[in-house]
Amino acid sequence: MWGSARSLRRSVGWIAQVLLVFVPGWAEAREDRMVRTPAEYEQALDRSRPGDRIVLANGEWRDFQVLFNAEGEDGRPITLTAQTPGAVILTGQSNLRMAGRHLVVSNLVFRDGWSPTGEVVSFRQNRQNRAVNSRVTGIVIDGFSKPDRSESDNWVAMYGFGNRFDHSHLIGKTNAGTTLVVVRDEEQGLENRHLIDHNWFGPRPPLGSNGGETLRIGTSHDSESSSFTTVTANWFERTNGEVEIISNKSGQNTYRGNVFFEAEGALTLRHGDGAVVEDNVFIGNGRPNTGGIRVINRNNTVRNNYMEGLRGEGFASALTILYGVPNSPLNRYVQVQNAVIENNTLVDVAEVALGEGMDTERSAPPIDSRFARNLIVNRDGSDPVRMTGDLGGIAFEGNVVSAHATILPGAESRTVALSRGRGGLMVPQGVDGIGARRDLAFVGRNAVGVSWYPKDAERAALDSGQTIAVAAEEDALTLAARTAAPGDRLVLAAGDHVVNAVLAVETPLTVEGPSDGEARILFSRPTLFEIGRHGSLKLANLSISGAEAPDAAGNAVVRAGSDAFGYRLELSGVRVSDLTVNRAFDLIAAEPGSLASRIVLSAVTAEGLTGSVLRASAETRDLGTYNAEVVEVTGSTFRRIAGPAIDLYRGGTDESTFGPRLTVSGTTFQGVGQGGAVPAAIRLIGVQRAELTANRFTESGPVRFERRVGAPVLIWRDNQADADPFLFSNVEAQ
Repeated sequence: MWGSARSLRRSVGWIAQVLLVFVPGWAEAREDRMVRTPAEYEQALDRSRPGDRIVLANGEWRDFQVLFNAEGEDGRPITLTAQTPGAVILTGQSNLRMAGRHLVVSNLVFRDGWSPTGEVVSFRQNRQNRAVNSRVTGIVIDGFSKPDRSESDNWVAMYGFGNRFDHSHLIGKTNAGTTLVVVRDEEQGLENRHLIDHNWFGPRPPLGSNGGETLRIGTSHDSESSSFTTVTANWFERTNGEVEIISNKSGQNTYRGNVFFEAEGALTLRHGDGAVVEDNVFIGNGRPNTGGIRVINRNNTVRNNYMEGLRGEGFASALTILYGVPNSPLNRYVQVQNAVIENNTLVDVAEVALGEGMDTERSAPPIDSRFARNLIVNRDGSDPVRMTGDLGGIAFEGNVVSAHATILPGAESRTVALSRGRGGLMVPQGVDGIGARRDLAFVGRNAVGVSWYPKDAERAALDSGQTIAVAAEEDALTLAARTAAPGDRLVLAAGDHVVNAVLAVETPLTVEGPSDGEARILFSRPTLFEIGRHGSLKLANLSISGAEAPDAAGNAVVRAGSDAFGYRLELSGVRVSDLTVNRAFDLIAAEPGSLASRIVLSAVTAEGLTGSVLRASAETRDLGTYNAEVVEVTGSTFRRIAGPAIDLYRGGTDESTFGPRLTVSGTTFQGVGQGGAVPAAIRLIGVQRAELTANRFTESGPVRFERRVGAPVLIWRDNQADADPFLFSNVEAQ
């Protein structure tokens, strides 16, 4: 039919050329381009066509600022990925910017560094060039934080529209700024229609200031417009950055099927209208400050959510309906209107706060709203419902509360039997149509994030390393501390240990005395221990003398440097004396910028100090920052302390944090706090919760407790004092 073989070959070739011209996708097959250097990456990017993949070779890519600017096609994206998932590590001063259409980035890890710009992963190159209809999937950002916690950046910034961020790990952000933010403006279009799904937002420690949200969509400035972003099937695990885990600041967003596990704070409908919050699960396991949903603004729907074991109160209660500001400016609190809160289940929660935040500014009660068919059961018989102000604008219909919780209007109070359902959630017996759906299930932890990077990575902790004996010789402790591995435990021999250098604590370290005899440390520098960025310190069964310290300004036995963030400090059975060489010699001193997650003093004896036992009052800029999240003092004795034994300060009026929190019990204060310009045995400024129980104050200054923001709590119980024990400002003792 075709004639000769040669003619046949010519004809087939001609037909192939015609097909290459007229059939999309035939002209160029997909090509994988392996690259091993940034220069090779640039060349590969220039040659890439729709459907191609650029593959980064396994290994460490240091100081690599990736610009991924390309144009894929629907169904034929251009992909940037790793040779092996998790084996491409971007370190040092690295980041990723992407711009164009139909792009995919996958399987990269950002670790051991920080972004030199304000974003680690950005869906734009600049204001003019953004990514649209693009996807970032299966990436890891692990501890990629700027060293200064006050220097803000966003780990992931979503611009443009139609983008997706999914199946990724975001772990351990320690500096200011949102973990993931949707950035909106009129130039790019305000209807983003992004999808954020199946991510593991791993532990984030308290920031100690505003700006520690895990997820934010929009800002107050653009909050009256709608984003239409969907957040679904994500895990928020111990995301404790601040009181707003999620800060919704735009309209028409959906939060569906997410899990909040032991997370301090709340999903907060801060600005914007028309949000839908449904099918989410909040598990607190009794941890402090674990919260649920806070409702503000108009036309929001909260339905079929499950909350259990949440201990948050106030703005972080299991369910909060806020009072608003009349004619509110964009950055304050719009009155709750037309809210629908229905078929939610709350089990063993500390508080349901209806009408929260009422004050002279927030004076507008909720209106035109409905609270229907919700189930509230506390099995210990406690009453979690707290109602404030005028709630006549809320129609309460068909709610069921457990016996002893009878405050809720129109609710049926009854004993409700609960049992674990197939999905692990509590299901009520004999209460049909009330609470969340009986078949409510939640996304599994193994179904979010990536499979090739651990969620429970082993990290060095106090006492997790080896035990090392240290002889009682001059600078033997200096050498041992310098060479210790993370988590090591240095056990000192009995006798004197002279230290002639500042001992830098950059990893978890324990120093303790012998089981027999006494080990005494004398030091000749202004500071004995200085805690750095990744350090934590435990001191036990020791005697420490400042008799050999120099006459230098601001001496301290333990100093938290400005980059010490989230550290833990424990002193147990420690005896401290002779801190008298100058006017302000402290046992523990926190520098500006530092933040302790927990400071614990147990059976500590401090005698003869010209400063304080704990000076955590360096954040005086009044920006809502502070130096210690939790302080616990038990069974200790403080004698002849010139300054306040405990000096905690938190200035400013920001309401985004939970701390500082202080507990002092069974402790003696003798001759404490009379040496300063303002006498005080304990000085607490802006502390959110202080509990003083069974302590004794003799020949000492008063406890000074001053309110700066929020509703601080001072619990004063079973204490003894030989003089007026306290001075309060704008707060009453309980």
